[in-house]
Amino acid sequence: MRQLCLLLLLAATSTAQPVGFGVKAGIPMNDFLNATSNQNFHFDTTTNRYIIGPTVELRLPAGFGIEFDALYRHFGYNFFGSDAAGTTNTSTTSGAWEFPLVGKYKFKGVPLVSPFIEAGISWNKLSGVSQTITRTVANVTNTSSTSNPVELRNDATRGFVTGVGLDIKVLMLRISPQVRYTRWGARQFLDPSGLLDSNQNQGEFLIGFKF
Repeated sequence: MRQLCLLLLLAATSTAQPVGFGVKAGIPMNDFLNATSNQNFHFDTTTNRYIIGPTVELRLPAGFGIEFDALYRHFGYNFFGSDAAGTTNTSTTSGAWEFPLVGKYKFKGVPLVSPFIEAGISWNKLSGVSQTITRTVANVTNTSSTSNPVELRNDATRGFVTGVGLDIKVLMLRISPQVRYTRWGARQFLDPSGLLDSNQNQGEFLIGFKF
């Protein structure tokens, strides 16, 4: 990450190459978590349908470029289970910060519109994990909370990212709709029963707005 921060500092202070700053937003094309149920245990999940964060691009000669994003999303899941002693309910919420660093190549297209491809690496870091546990035994209910639920396996992971899109010039603004795919190297959530796990394949539709 030190090398990444140095790269961004050089990009921001460079006078030889144009640098674009802006915001990127979009929607996930699949859920952050996969959930199933059996006779005694039930999971359900919620993936908020937004992704948003700042973006910076160093535009190099001959159509090449380097882009770095910091994108945030929010998700959660609920659990219900019963056994001979009683019932257990949990409610878990978390955010996730995604930090893709990609190299880009823009093809020559029609005036003001350039198709591009990109590939690189991405880091994912969970933020604000919170789980509330409600246990009821013999009509007596106890509630507790934790930031380290049993389903959590890795609060950070990294993976390979690739994407395609269009770079559209509108006056001083560049609008960049794109589709991006990420393959994460490890699952961040995995329930011991195998009924809940995080998705290692991630698809996103994003639109960037840069000056």
